[in-house]
Amino acid sequence: MCGLTGYVDFGGAPAENDILRRMSTALAHRGPDGFGLWSHGNVGLAHRRLAVIDLSSAASQPMVSRDGNFILVFNGMIYNFSELRGELEALGYRFSSKTDTEVLLYVLIHWGTAGISRLNGMFAFAFFDTKSRNLIIGRDRYGIKPLYYAVYDNKLYFGSEQKALFAVPGFPKKLDAAALLEYFTFQNFFTDRTLVSNVSIVPPGHFIEINTESDRPAPKIVRYWDFHFREPLYDYSDSEYEEELSALLSQAVHRQMISDVPVGVYLSGGIDSGALAALAVKHRPNIDSFTCGFDLSSASGIELGFDERERARTLSQSIGTNYHEFVLHAGDMEKAMSNLAFHLEEPRVGQSYPNYYAAQLARNNVTVVLSGAGGDELFGGYPWRYYRAVASKSFDQYIDLYYRFWNRLVPNTQMPKLFAPIWSDVKHVRTKDIFRDVFKNHDIPLNKPEDYINHSLYFEAKTFLHGLLVVEDKISMAYGLESRVPFLDNDLVDFAMRCPVRLKLRNVQDVLRINENDIVGDKGKFINKSSDGKQILRSVMRDVLPKDTREANKQGFSAPDASWFKGESIEFVRSKLLGSDAALHSFLDRGFIEERIAEHVSGRVNHRLFIWSLLSFEYFLSTFKVE
Repeated sequence: MCGLTGYVDFGGAPAENDILRRMSTALAHRGPDGFGLWSHGNVGLAHRRLAVIDLSSAASQPMVSRDGNFILVFNGMIYNFSELRGELEALGYRFSSKTDTEVLLYVLIHWGTAGISRLNGMFAFAFFDTKSRNLIIGRDRYGIKPLYYAVYDNKLYFGSEQKALFAVPGFPKKLDAAALLEYFTFQNFFTDRTLVSNVSIVPPGHFIEINTESDRPAPKIVRYWDFHFREPLYDYSDSEYEEELSALLSQAVHRQMISDVPVGVYLSGGIDSGALAALAVKHRPNIDSFTCGFDLSSASGIELGFDERERARTLSQSIGTNYHEFVLHAGDMEKAMSNLAFHLEEPRVGQSYPNYYAAQLARNNVTVVLSGAGGDELFGGYPWRYYRAVASKSFDQYIDLYYRFWNRLVPNTQMPKLFAPIWSDVKHVRTKDIFRDVFKNHDIPLNKPEDYINHSLYFEAKTFLHGLLVVEDKISMAYGLESRVPFLDNDLVDFAMRCPVRLKLRNVQDVLRINENDIVGDKGKFINKSSDGKQILRSVMRDVLPKDTREANKQGFSAPDASWFKGESIEFVRSKLLGSDAALHSFLDRGFIEERIAEHVSGRVNHRLFIWSLLSFEYFLSTFKVE
């Protein structure tokens, strides 16, 4: 919920309310229910409110402590705020509202930055101490809520979205060519870079301390938490693990349904959203559920299975939700691209426009929606990825095998051709080093195959999941919709990280005996999508969900774009990517793009991810006028 922004002028000039208004206006879609700003000397904060907990004016932000010494702006939800409030009241603190915002304010006052680790929730915040003149901006463990910052003109700016920074008069928007190469390697960003050269994202599990009395920006970045997947030191029986997961999952859903506004749930035909919906119904019978499907009249091949509406309807009837659905057709992507690019701000993982329409459907009925994000990354939902790791005999070999898979868009050997217009600016970038650096804090010894699989789970939680969460936030907040992710409850995550691999992957013993030939190449034995993953979750749900849902193969949320990009949408693709006025030709080679589109249309190679990424980049350039 909400949007926050602010800045510090290290030249000592007072923060200007006009600039704060401009920055917060750029975030108005995130918070349609209220606006506030605060400034003191060279520090200014502003906030846009989406009212979810305590709808009264007592919960308005920026929120100032009773003594006037501390100020907070906050975006998100602290699910354990009632317990924290009880602790603080026992220590003598008194509260004026019923909101988690005020609890967070006094958590930071009492425990300082050590209090951040006590928070179970999704959040981004800025907290200012008027006496020490110290400013702290921070982000939740998993990166559910985004927070960006930039240094410009001896000032430090920050905000929930980059648009807040772009609203600053004269703010430079120059393309970060190295970040662009990173994106077209991974279809994501593994570093804290963005496509705008002086804008960074605060890494998940980090906070930044700023001494506002300094004469120059010198933000100190501190990591307070990280994922730590490992095999348990002391193993338990399968039934004990299942009992614990069942209790923690129910607890997480119960925590995240706390709201003073209507709550719904996304529902596909899969086990993650199905589990959340089934548990949510226990707390709110006939809860609204939302499904987005696809017109497959022109689809072919594996895309004929992309529409999950029938499975979702059946599941809804089985567990008792109030079912809503929306059908996407060829051409709906074109209609959404301008608004989608504006809200996403930069391309990230996957083809996200179906999520955009799903959020619109949900917001027509509720203000808060539960999402199944995180279930796959925690419990091994992508076995065909992890199986590539187990043939490794060393960390270097593991990096080679896994990097090869995650080089999603353009192989390294083809980068000089694609980036021909700017190759001299990016040829120094070593994307395999970027890939390797993801693991620098995951210091688990690699002694057995399970360790390599846990490395893969760590990698995907740090990169793929983070990309999904950023997209989920931007798309939901485009409609003033709060999206919550119960699988990323702290207690549930802690359990998942110590849950043994044997309870996540069905064929783990067979996989531990495979050789590299079974996992490399298009005909590898174990690379097909399957129901091998999330075995413990499937077991826990055996008395809750229908068998067809529990045993279904992993199904991604994707439109039949491979068919649409060579059928109904091909003229749109050509006009945007090959037209004489296409902005991306200043950075990427037109001939290379034309060849790849021709390959896709002919059916020789499925380049749907690459084409989507090109379209996203073109819209990014035209929307934000990046130089």
